[in-house]
Amino acid sequence: MSRTLTVGAAQMGAIQRADTRADVVERLIALLRRGAEAGCDLVVFPELALTTFFPRWYVQDRSDFDHFFETEMPGPETRPLFDEASRLGVGFHLGYAELTPDGRHFNTAILVERDGSIAGLYRKVHLPGHHEHEPWREFQHLERYYFEPGDGFGVYGAFGGVLGMAICNDRRWPETYRMLGLQGCELALIGYNTPIHYPPDPSQDALQGFHNRLVLQSGAYQNGMWVVGVAKAGDEEGCVMLGESAVIAPSGEIRAVCTTDGDELAVAACDLDMCADYKETLFDFGYYRRPEVYGLITSQRGAEVPDDVAAVLGRTARRAEETEEMEEGTDA
Repeated sequence: MSRTLTVGAAQMGAIQRADTRADVVERLIALLRRGAEAGCDLVVFPELALTTFFPRWYVQDRSDFDHFFETEMPGPETRPLFDEASRLGVGFHLGYAELTPDGRHFNTAILVERDGSIAGLYRKVHLPGHHEHEPWREFQHLERYYFEPGDGFGVYGAFGGVLGMAICNDRRWPETYRMLGLQGCELALIGYNTPIHYPPDPSQDALQGFHNRLVLQSGAYQNGMWVVGVAKAGDEEGCVMLGESAVIAPSGEIRAVCTTDGDELAVAACDLDMCADYKETLFDFGYYRRPEVYGLITSQRGAEVPDDVAAVLGRTARRAEETEEMEEGTDA
């Protein structure tokens, strides 16, 4: 039996602060219908697909921004998307801001099956940006202020395969893909909102597209899985965000890509059985991996230079200083 899924990377253009949920859901439904016309089994929407990227602003009372969060899913404003998915027989992935009944705030994504039922929920693990108000920035990135991190990576049996999810900054960390890969993930869905300008180091601005492709393609190849990376792009409230949504094969090859910064659908046929070409050869984890020598990955958080190496470097630095002092004395 064929396990080929037709997947649509449903890139969205900017969502402005004044745009209503109803306006945005109408755009999502339009993309879903385009996916159905293209024969898609699954349409993948980006991170925070229902609102503008509100963490670029600081408010002292965080509850003032609770209106950007969904308290139920589906809710009255998102129910039409679920109903249309069920009518069309097309599943979807959706990123949004979640406010739980007990008052917790997460950057969340859900996986919805063809009948409109929720097959999986994921909460972003690697929160980027900063905690404190930093008015010197052209725009802020306060995810660590508005959200709390999720507690892990899971996979879900859906669409005839093993699917996983990650969100935006998660895609930059190899641990994300490996955690999914170790659970047999065949298709990873990753939404993102990525500003092209990076205030802490503007030299990276010109590399945003390259870095995006680099992490998506290497994550796919090194874990023998399909990866779908989907952006919210364009000029959103004066912040220009990266597009280049793409579907990546287990070979690391790009199979479909968006070329604009607006609402656009890139479609690819994803043969889940192709994953075995890599999972059972070069990346046969059970045969080749050496977890007994990877202890630092889970026992240590930040980088720590070993004491013996630091000692050598310290002596080298002192010798350099002594040599320089001697040369200065000779010159005098």
